[in-house]
Amino acid sequence: MDYRETPPPPHLAGLVKARWTLHADGAPDAWLPQQATPDGCVEIIRRTRGRSRWNGEQPPCFVVGLVDRPQPFEISGDAAFEALRLWPWAWSALGAIPLAGLHGRWAVWDAPGFDAIEARLAGERALNARGAAILAAPTVAAMGETAALAPRTLQRWFARHVGMAPRAWLRLLRFQAAFETLPGQPSLADHAAAQGYADQAHMARDFRALAGIPAGTARAGARAVSGPAGLC
Repeated sequence: MDYRETPPPPHLAGLVKARWTLHADGAPDAWLPQQATPDGCVEIIRRTRGRSRWNGEQPPCFVVGLVDRPQPFEISGDAAFEALRLWPWAWSALGAIPLAGLHGRWAVWDAPGFDAIEARLAGERALNARGAAILAAPTVAAMGETAALAPRTLQRWFARHVGMAPRAWLRLLRFQAAFETLPGQPSLADHAAAQGYADQAHMARDFRALAGIPAGTARAGARAVSGPAGLC
C-alpha cells in the first residue's frame, strides 16, 4: 500500500489535521482487512477506485465520526482513497449531521472538493484560534486556561463541538500521539512517560482498549507496515 499524508497550511492547523491518500496494490477481487484506531478526528473520505465495507458497503464519498474503540473494516485490493482529517469542531462549520449522530459510525455525505472545504474553513478564524489553543493544552485545566473558557463553559463547548467530554477526548488524542510515534521507540516505558502516561502499564491499558493489541505488538507491526494512523 502507498499511504501519503500532507499537513495543513498553518492558517488551518487548528481545524485540519491532515490530508491523506491511500492506494492499494492488490487484486480487485481480494478483500484486505484493516483496522481504524481512535484519533479524536472526523474524516471526510472519497474513494476514487475499488470498494470498501464497514458494517455494509460504503459509498464513494462518506464522513466518519469519532470512534472510541478499534473498528475493523475491509478494502478491495484495488481501492484508492483521498481524505481530509478534521479536528472535530471543524465539522460544526460544515456538516448538517450532528456529531452525536456520527459517533462510532460513518454516513453518506456528498462532500465538495477538499480545496473548497478548506476555503470555507479559512473564514472560521475564531474557531481555528480556539482549536489551536485546545490542541496545545496537555490537560483539561490547561484547555480552559488557553481557550479562556470556564470549566462548565468548556464542558458545554465540547458537548456541542466534539460530542464527548474533554477528558475522554484528551485520552484519544494522547493515545493517538503515542500510537503514531511508536515506530522506532527503544523503550516502551520511556515512550509512555514522554506521551504523558503515568507509567507503561497506563499506556498498555489504553493500547489494549483503543488499538485492540498490546503496545509491543503495535510497535513490531509498525516497523513493517506503512499506512494511515487509523490503519494497523
